[in-house]
Amino acid sequence: MMGMPRINKVFGAINIGSFRISAMIMGLSETGEMIVLGSGHRASQGIKRGYVTDMAAATYAIRDAVERAEKNAGASISSVWIGCAGAGLASQVAAVEIDIGGRRIEEEDIEHLLVAARESIQPDGRMVLHAQPAHYTLDGAHGVANPKGLHAERLGVDIHVMLADGAPVRNLIEAVQNAHLDVEAVVAAPIAAGYSCLTPEERELGTALIEIGGEVTNVSLYAGGMLLGLKAIPFGSADITDAIASSFGIRRFQAERLKCVAGSAVASPTDHREMIPVNGPGDDAGDQAGADTSRIPRAELVSVVTEQLARLTDEIGKALKEMGFSGSRGSQVVLTGGGAELAGVAEFAQSALGRPVRIGKPPALRGLPEAHSTAGFATLAGLCLYAADDPVDIRSVGPSYQPTTRYGGLKLVNRVVRAARDYF
Repeated sequence: MMGMPRINKVFGAINIGSFRISAMIMGLSETGEMIVLGSGHRASQGIKRGYVTDMAAATYAIRDAVERAEKNAGASISSVWIGCAGAGLASQVAAVEIDIGGRRIEEEDIEHLLVAARESIQPDGRMVLHAQPAHYTLDGAHGVANPKGLHAERLGVDIHVMLADGAPVRNLIEAVQNAHLDVEAVVAAPIAAGYSCLTPEERELGTALIEIGGEVTNVSLYAGGMLLGLKAIPFGSADITDAIASSFGIRRFQAERLKCVAGSAVASPTDHREMIPVNGPGDDAGDQAGADTSRIPRAELVSVVTEQLARLTDEIGKALKEMGFSGSRGSQVVLTGGGAELAGVAEFAQSALGRPVRIGKPPALRGLPEAHSTAGFATLAGLCLYAADDPVDIRSVGPSYQPTTRYGGLKLVNRVVRAARDYF
């Protein structure tokens, strides 16, 4: 085994889900490699559909998950990036332009444009999680990463703004602070998942990323290198578990196990013959005879699972259509989140949505344990990758100077692009 390179910077992340709370500690080595130093998770408490519903319970679970990761890493952390999946997330793209008049673009033109863009954000009383320049445009066309030194009549920028409801985000922050940790930033889960699961090319060309959590499914659209549209569906894999529990009259933990061990989104010809035990070993103390009494054909379980999935893919299809993800360009769909670990879910979604579907997992990072390299931990790994990438936020750009007289006749064009019509 090669020796560990020296770690220059450490990043801590917590993904606060309704099903589980997970924590990860990642290091950036002197060679520029991201290395997982430790990770841990536990069952969620005090969180419902992405919102904090019990502060003390949530704080306890967060502290516990972080301590597991710290023990695993042999190191402690004092600050973290946290993922947010609920809280009424909304995404908008604002396009802002200034006149350059054909001359060469200087650093201060760019800074001025970003300051102008900062003033153009209209949060409508909501909290801005981030406002990031996705790409610059010259004379309304040609997306460029860095326009400095190029000539243009007009310089524009597309800013991706992520909004959330203030109170629920403050509750998340407080739950983490109560666990004696500083919050570096709150990152929308779909952004973190995108860092983990999508290649830069997929983010550029147009991909729908669907994160199926325990109680929330986030449908997000990427194109032009940024997240363009986002819709949350209040339905997740826990709803499938509940349907199994009520169909077969068993308890939730039994239904969860049954779903994971024998559940599938795709029927097979032998399902009618294959009988599966509904109670796991030792579940039912009253039944000493080996719990053989309660078996069901696997086909019945598959039918409950697919009925719930059909509801979910129906909602996903509607959301994609609303956001304009249609036609030949809107093609690829990537499924991630814990719900994407269900056997056969990609095949099911592919036929239901009529487009190619693949499962999105975290990249193969050094030190990432097998158990955490699944779709259910993609957002967690993505939080660390996002932290290390440290994207520019226009709210912290340059000195807040007054524009010089050179911009006396400033024509500022500002529009909020609705969803993805421009791209698909």
